[in-house]
Amino acid sequence: MPPKKKLVKTFTLALKAGMATPAPPVGPALGQHGVNIMEFCKAYNAQTESQRGDVVPAQISVFEDRSFTFILKTPPAAELLKKAAGVPKGSGVPQKDKVGTVSRAQVREIAERKMADLNANDEKVIAGTARSMGITVKD
Repeated sequence: MPPKKKLVKTFTLALKAGMATPAPPVGPALGQHGVNIMEFCKAYNAQTESQRGDVVPAQISVFEDRSFTFILKTPPAAELLKKAAGVPKGSGVPQKDKVGTVSRAQVREIAERKMADLNANDEKVIAGTARSMGITVKD
């Protein structure tokens, strides 16, 4: 068995799926650790091509020999809620201004998709995110 590589840094980048380029934020984040930026962009774009347009966070681990690995996470709940409600962004004043609505079924569907990354067992976390964005949850 080969010796283990020493981990130098771990960080997360939230990028549009299939659209990673060497421009910021990718270039500076990886460049300061000496990682091959184009290699990361090609690998990320190839793995996320099927989710093109969504924001897909990548948890990147950089090793001592400047190699890297990355793990793809599920899109942020806020992005999924905006897509489900059909709104470009959340409300600036969510208590007063409501920007859209989602159904309980949509919230449940988003919660099931996010379950791997959530530390809760139900959709109340997603409903709370919707409320804080000014999106109303209808029964």
